[in-house]
Amino acid sequence: MTAPKAERRSRSRVAARVPVSVRSGTENPQSTGYTRDLSMSGVFLYTDSQIREGSQLEIVLMLPPGLAEGEKRWVCCQADVVRVENHPGKSGFGVAASIRNMQVLPEILP
Repeated sequence: MTAPKAERRSRSRVAARVPVSVRSGTENPQSTGYTRDLSMSGVFLYTDSQIREGSQLEIVLMLPPGLAEGEKRWVCCQADVVRVENHPGKSGFGVAASIRNMQVLPEILP
């Protein structure tokens, strides 16, 4: 019997399906996807674009109220890809990324 993996996350994740816009350098200029879970220090997302482990990402998403002091907030994150999963039988890839920097974006009023 194998021992369970040690938890390496510095903060607990919140399960949330949130649409994301992802930019990964010049190879994949921009793609879309959605999160499976996220925290202030990391995110797991699904996208149709192939992203390589070790890549640097720019991710734009709306933080849910549970992570944004009770209010939804648009943020832009700079993150490093730590793991990529292929999903047999499904299109797309699962991407785990560690967030280096998160900037709250100004709200655009109509």
